[in-house]
Amino acid sequence: MKGVERAILMAAGLGTRMRPLTEHVPKPLVTVRGRPLIETVLAALWARGVAEVAIVTGHLGEQFRPLAAREPRVRLIENPDYARKNNLSSLAVAAEFLAQGDCFICEADLFVADQKLLCQAFPRSGYLGKFVAGWSEDWLFETDRAGRILRIGKGGRDCFNMAGISFFHQADGVRLAQAIIQAAAESVNDGLFWDEVADALVQRRALDLAVYPVEAKAIIECDTVADLRSIEGDD
Repeated sequence: MKGVERAILMAAGLGTRMRPLTEHVPKPLVTVRGRPLIETVLAALWARGVAEVAIVTGHLGEQFRPLAAREPRVRLIENPDYARKNNLSSLAVAAEFLAQGDCFICEADLFVADQKLLCQAFPRSGYLGKFVAGWSEDWLFETDRAGRILRIGKGGRDCFNMAGISFFHQADGVRLAQAIIQAAAESVNDGLFWDEVADALVQRRALDLAVYPVEAKAIIECDTVADLRSIEGDD
């Protein structure tokens, strides 16, 4: 039986590629198919039985307060550096939360079409991924034949692309949280993505991560207005 689980939702970004929609609404609260994107992520987490969710806010963060007010399982954590630092800073402010138990880390601008997406076993820490044949410029994972992640980075051929959700058992979450805090303390790292810290741990063999394959349309990251329109067009 799995223990108590939690999740961190990364919702601090400016959403510049989805302007003008995100000039007055944070991207995770943009509506698609009649509901905010973030609520499709939460629905998948609640279906799994996740006990507590921390939403890291920044841009127009006050707009998440009604969600937290009506849902006692949600807490808000503010990232005061969201406008001048990359998302390493968002995970840094939630590092203590990450280290307290088995934890999902989710982008909050996802459209999760399959509410049961997370109702599977995660015997090892790892990332959800979508296999892409041929060359991809996106964030991806190079893996061995057993599905063990060898590299997290941009650009590769016949690899699993990031799907925006990862899961860390507590021992691995503690290692990641410590590394995130150390990296975020150095101003030279202000431009880092938190996944680059995870990759450094993989390279040092301090983390043993797996890829969990998902279907392409089961979960869609919404970066642009065109992404939203493509989802609406699937109806």
